[in-house]
Amino acid sequence: MTFQQLEYVVEISKCGSINKAAQKLFLSQSGISTAVRELEQELGIRIFARSNRGVEFTQEGKEFLSYAVSLLEQKHRVESLYGESRNDAPMRFSVSSQRYPFCVDAFLRLLDAAEENRYHFSIRETGMDAVIDDVYDHRSDVGIICLTDLTEKIIRRLLDSRDLAFHELAAVSPCIYVRTGHPLAHLTSVTEEDLDGYPYVAFDHDQGVASDFFEEYPMVSLKKPAKCISVSNRATAMYVLARTDAFTTGSGLLSQPVSNPSVITIPLEGKTCIHLGWIHIKNGKLSAQTEGFIRLLEQALTDSIAFTKELQQFGFTE
Repeated sequence: MTFQQLEYVVEISKCGSINKAAQKLFLSQSGISTAVRELEQELGIRIFARSNRGVEFTQEGKEFLSYAVSLLEQKHRVESLYGESRNDAPMRFSVSSQRYPFCVDAFLRLLDAAEENRYHFSIRETGMDAVIDDVYDHRSDVGIICLTDLTEKIIRRLLDSRDLAFHELAAVSPCIYVRTGHPLAHLTSVTEEDLDGYPYVAFDHDQGVASDFFEEYPMVSLKKPAKCISVSNRATAMYVLARTDAFTTGSGLLSQPVSNPSVITIPLEGKTCIHLGWIHIKNGKLSAQTEGFIRLLEQALTDSIAFTKELQQFGFTE
């Protein structure tokens, strides 16, 4: 099977007859007919029935046509990427992250600093298991995740099994996220008991994913909350928090350029730190673009920590 044969089949489908397809392609009718007949013999199917009125695709032919169109589209896409303009290929970088605003801030800084005429940058916010998969499968150059004292052992074991390295950026105290008018918003810190009765917001996870991969801070009282609201993305979570008396847990970090001003964070009492960091393939050489992003990530995280502390102090003295 050749791409040329696929092109013949697709053109025949567009023209409705072999003769018209031959005229459009500046080929002989017998040449196209022979090529298609050889394809049918190779695959063991009949692509279309021929008659004086033209051609009619069989059920097998219709199915094959859909694959032929897809394959030709992929061929054209590859040719456009690696054809004559290969030397002008776009700069590429991708990051996968748990849902942290400081990572989005760093990505925006990357876009601001981009000087290349052509680039293809991507950011994906998702769960930790997907972040690890993305880096392991080379879909992302770097991943941003968190570890806690309760999850560190199992997560590090998984990273080692996949030959991934974790580089800590900062250790922060866990907090809750609530709206500015929440009944608990006036407190300088909260306990698990303070949270009893309020709806809990959690991110969706695929069935079977262990709680060690969650980005919410692990607490026994939240294993089976009485009121739980599941969301799939950070923006929706912030909207829910801003409009209700719900809460969620996590790093507590807010970033001035991208955070919802209606949501604040309050430290949780008596909890160990959350360790934020980035992962990549062990012994893999980082590209200049990745190294640049890591520097921007460090700056964005430092700014986020300072901004969050300032907001908490302002809220506590208000």
